Amino acid sequence: MSERATREENVDVVWSGDWVAERLGVALEGDGDLRELLGLALRRNPKRAHLLVSNVLGKHVPQRPSVVYAAGHGLGERVRALLGEEEARRAVVLGYAETATGLGHAVADGLRDAPYLHSTRRPVAGVAQAGGFEEAHSHATSHLLLPEDPELLAQGAEASTLVLVDDEFSTGNTVLNTIRALHELHPRDRYVIVALVDMRSPADRDRLTAFAAEIGARVDLVTRSTGTVTLPDGVLERGQALVAAQEAEQAEEARETGEAGEAREASASAPPSVPAPAPVTRVDLDWPAGVPDGGRHGFTPAHRAALEAALPDMAERIAGALGGGARQGRVLVLGFEELMYAPLRLGTALEQTLGADAEVRYSTTTRSPVLAVDDPGYAIRTRLVFPAHDTPADGPGDRYAYNVAGAGFDAVVAVVDSAADTSELHAPEGLLARLAAHTGQVLLTVVPSYTPTTPVQESAVLPEPLRGPDFSSYAPEDVGWLLQDLSDTELEAPTEEREEAIQSGGAHYAESLPVEYQPSAEYQALFSAALETSAARIARAVGTVTETVLAERGPRPVLVSLARAGTPVGVLMRRWAQHRHGLDLPHYAISIVRGRGIDATALRWLAAHHDPADVVFVDGWTGKGAITRELAAAIEEFEASGGPAGFDPEIAVLADPGGCVRTYGTREDFLIPSACLNSTVSGLISRTVLRADLVGPNDFHGGKFYRELAASDVSVRFLDTIAARFDEVAGQVEDEAKELLAADRAPTWEGWAAVERISEEYGIHDVNLVKPGVGETTRVLLRRVPWKILAKRGAGADLTHIRLLAEQRGVPVEEVDGLPYSCVGLIHPRYTRGATGADGKAVKGA
Repeated sequence: MSERATREENVDVVWSGDWVAERLGVALEGDGDLRELLGLALRRNPKRAHLLVSNVLGKHVPQRPSVVYAAGHGLGERVRALLGEEEARRAVVLGYAETATGLGHAVADGLRDAPYLHSTRRPVAGVAQAGGFEEAHSHATSHLLLPEDPELLAQGAEASTLVLVDDEFSTGNTVLNTIRALHELHPRDRYVIVALVDMRSPADRDRLTAFAAEIGARVDLVTRSTGTVTLPDGVLERGQALVAAQEAEQAEEARETGEAGEAREASASAPPSVPAPAPVTRVDLDWPAGVPDGGRHGFTPAHRAALEAALPDMAERIAGALGGGARQGRVLVLGFEELMYAPLRLGTALEQTLGADAEVRYSTTTRSPVLAVDDPGYAIRTRLVFPAHDTPADGPGDRYAYNVAGAGFDAVVAVVDSAADTSELHAPEGLLARLAAHTGQVLLTVVPSYTPTTPVQESAVLPEPLRGPDFSSYAPEDVGWLLQDLSDTELEAPTEEREEAIQSGGAHYAESLPVEYQPSAEYQALFSAALETSAARIARAVGTVTETVLAERGPRPVLVSLARAGTPVGVLMRRWAQHRHGLDLPHYAISIVRGRGIDATALRWLAAHHDPADVVFVDGWTGKGAITRELAAAIEEFEASGGPAGFDPEIAVLADPGGCVRTYGTREDFLIPSACLNSTVSGLISRTVLRADLVGPNDFHGGKFYRELAASDVSVRFLDTIAARFDEVAGQVEDEAKELLAADRAPTWEGWAAVERISEEYGIHDVNLVKPGVGETTRVLLRRVPWKILAKRGAGADLTHIRLLAEQRGVPVEEVDGLPYSCVGLIHPRYTRGATGADGKAVKGA
């Protein structure tokens, strides 16, 4: 066995924080066993470079399950002694995802009769959100509270104590913010904060006393160890530079040795030599019916009793599946992200079953990226990297298992819930394959994902978002489409037929799709030139509107673009937030239809997965403001009909030439190249469809994925070209955002007034046939039957593509004065296929 396999976890021959301490000057000071409890590592996080790595938590460092469980259970016993038997029975325990879900559950066990709930980062359709909060320094920041019993946090609040459990109490911000939010909903007289280590500074310690006085409640703190972390000036920047240097060095070593697969694992040590990947054996646990897999939706004393009774038999099943060598060797029970308690208890039971014959260890996978350095003085020696396998709401991404590779495990028991037993788990690059390269045997045990039985809201039947590459050419993390896939449905109709049907009242524009315009070579060249010319200006507008949103709707807004014109803008805003601030913002695309409102099913999905107050609607530009008004009316109607409240109908747009919104990147009317094309600049997605025979009451609105147009697709090129200018415009964005935040940005509705004037002046008498602005005029020429184009006298390159399209379609361009827009497109009024010409005669006698 390797040196790591034989050393004892809690023997300080070399402290597992020496490597970081020596290079960054980070000092860890505290009471007796602090260094036995904690090591140090570095992570790729723009908010905090160092990571305190616990040796008794069971997350990053494999440890005996009995040691991990005893750490939490012992803290729970101390809380029970603090509260007294009677008050302990009335307490409710709340743990934090993902790191403290198992710790919190063990604390609840130590209180004996307390129900348990942990926060979650996995939205669950059909379960109402009872609360949520942000963890500012975390890699994944949003926490949801999803109890099956909505009264769990409210029952006897005045008489019960809320016990909040986290792995460390560092600044105290997350826990205190949680208490403040819950105290406003359900005031209590007493709170107890529990953590393995208290690492607050003296100033943060004073805050707890002031906080308790502020809310008028008693707040106690129970921890196993106390200490402080001293961070020198510039440690964040130095830490990030050190991480970058180490990763580059490891990648170079991997290239030199030809270990391409290991380069992705960013580990300096090669895996142990094995003749072939280990076989994967599925073990049926016979999990007790009705017992939740953990505390995501609540875990009661009755659940606890049922699980305790079933654990010995489940451990026997695992032991029986272990090969002879493994039963006498090193066995790792590996949990999965928030699923910490079930594998922990299986591990403690397996320890008892195997006894002294085997050395059982326990740890779990995680979402957090941490640097691995193969040095005894560093807490994370190796890491395995694999794709997410539970279809997370924020899209796919890498996940990690630390200190597993090279640790000499004879067998690994992977424990996942049924929601994570997916094709990605079993894929060649998946977790099971990664484990198989580092051990002699892999067992897979699947705990059934608990589905709450209380039908708390209609969203239990809601579908999940569509993502690329199966739907759209965007990367899956760029956007989740809250649409249903109608790609195999024939929906296109000739432009003239659609126009006649729409204007005659025989059909709504959203019931069919125009035939996708295929640009000529001349037009494609024009798009390319326009993109290069305007990329910096668009990047500025993207940055300005994103910074405004972060300042006013932060810290982690949920971007919801109005499909499809808003979707490229939403992707760019997400990229700006990630590039400039390290934020991984959720982004979805939703359908809104003029005259029909917004997709109510999609709103219910958003409310089930996120706090509606965090949702920021995004669009490309404003014309006369029709969609702005449509959204406000639709949200009001949605709430009046019983839908979840809290959505803010304000739209954030790239350009607001109509003066219709207060959150924008610019109010100039200029060419946004994404307006030049249709699906080929919008992820190959059609405009949205709403037709009664295709869209039911619980369905998302529809859309098509034009896979056949992939050769003409410039969607990613459009994004990359603009994103490449982010750094160049950063200084201008900072200045413009400050000016906007201090300015009066009240909508003027100047555009709406101009549209009404034009409608009457040209005898149209229908504002819906007047499409102001470069973007809307382009749509008229691409999708509708245009009558004429009004161009602001002197408008230059921004209208080059407009003039080309107008020439191709035989539409006159009229130069006019006094337009608040660069141009206005007029749809042919009262169109019939017999109304030829563009002289306005078709409206006479109407």
